[in-house]
Amino acid sequence: MAINHRLIHTPDGVKDYMPIEFAAKAAVERRLEAVFDSHAFARVSSPMFEYADVFDEKGSVTQTSIYKFIDRDGSVLALRSDMTPQIARMAATLCHQEDVPLRFSYVENAFRYNESYQGKLKEFTQAGVELIGINSDAASAEVIALAISSLLAVGLKDFRIDIGQVQFFQGILEEGGFDEDACHMMRKSIVERDYVAVETAARFANVPDNVRMVLSDLPLLIGGAEVLQKARSLTTNTTALSALANLENIFDILCACGMEKYIAFDLSMVGHLDYYTGIIFRGYAYGTGSSVIDGGRYDHLTAHFGVEYPAVGFSIKIGMLLSALAAQNSASTMQSTNDTTLLAYTKEGMATAMSAASELRGQGLRIENSLQNGNLAEALQYAKSHGIGGILFFEDTDNVVMADVATGVQNRVKLSALLAGKGATSCGI
Repeated sequence: MAINHRLIHTPDGVKDYMPIEFAAKAAVERRLEAVFDSHAFARVSSPMFEYADVFDEKGSVTQTSIYKFIDRDGSVLALRSDMTPQIARMAATLCHQEDVPLRFSYVENAFRYNESYQGKLKEFTQAGVELIGINSDAASAEVIALAISSLLAVGLKDFRIDIGQVQFFQGILEEGGFDEDACHMMRKSIVERDYVAVETAARFANVPDNVRMVLSDLPLLIGGAEVLQKARSLTTNTTALSALANLENIFDILCACGMEKYIAFDLSMVGHLDYYTGIIFRGYAYGTGSSVIDGGRYDHLTAHFGVEYPAVGFSIKIGMLLSALAAQNSASTMQSTNDTTLLAYTKEGMATAMSAASELRGQGLRIENSLQNGNLAEALQYAKSHGIGGILFFEDTDNVVMADVATGVQNRVKLSALLAGKGATSCGI
């Protein structure tokens, strides 16, 4: 009988997580949550779907990437495509001025339609923070520093945070006197990394030589702090110079935190200029084809929901982060079954084993119940084939064999000694 392929395959863009892969993902998420909490960012959660108005033209996600559907009452709803608009809504509608600054964190699934799939998931997990209510260089630097600390906490080593400032490019366009259509074309070209189009437009436009030089050199304005000095020499526009000063101040704070080695500047980074209002940053790591972190300042977003608060934040793409960790051979995120203890028992020892296992689980042990036939040799064979580290074999109501699977060492102890924790370390349990 032919089997419907839809019963045995998932749609493009979604995936199943088997135990080892899910354990790695969960471990990374727990570590990120711990880092966010240690910096006093409180966990929030939002609905998986909302009125589409929450997301329409209010985030960094294009409208064609948002999954929409019609509710029974005719309302247009949308699956969560990005946490930031939802948190902006929460801040504006559920909080008060006296509550700021608001420090929110999250770990949630999001949904986006990718026209060119190219391995990108349409359902994916984001983890991130939003700092709302403070517009300062210190706030921006704190969020970038937290992004770096988060990547370090999960074991990532080879990564870089590229920082830009959308007002720098805005200032250059002002200095060049470009009309609205030309500005839109250049922004779109830079987002698509089509620098040839930008250089061509600059070459044929009637603009000052320094503006033409900046636009031609945009792909080169990437690197260390020297990039800021070079850019300063190429413009007299106050908006652009203010943006450079903002980057310099943030960099000074990050240097004070000892994080300068992870920082680079990219003055060609513009993102969605109707969304980001100041700094914009992305984190790149060896082993991935796109950014691991996206973040920036978005000072006008909450105004769409009735109250305007300045805000800055970032989101980490958990899937990309796991790919980078795997490529960098970081085993720190993997949950090994070696921390599992196998519970085995004879018929006489079963009731005692069940009672003891309940108490030991309460003490924090991870215990798998054996479904073998009460034979220690069979339990050892099972544990070896499944990567389990230790065995507790209950011979009767009082005697327990503790076996270290890796070394083969076995000790027979009394139940009272086991529950008191004596002798466990010698058997790797």
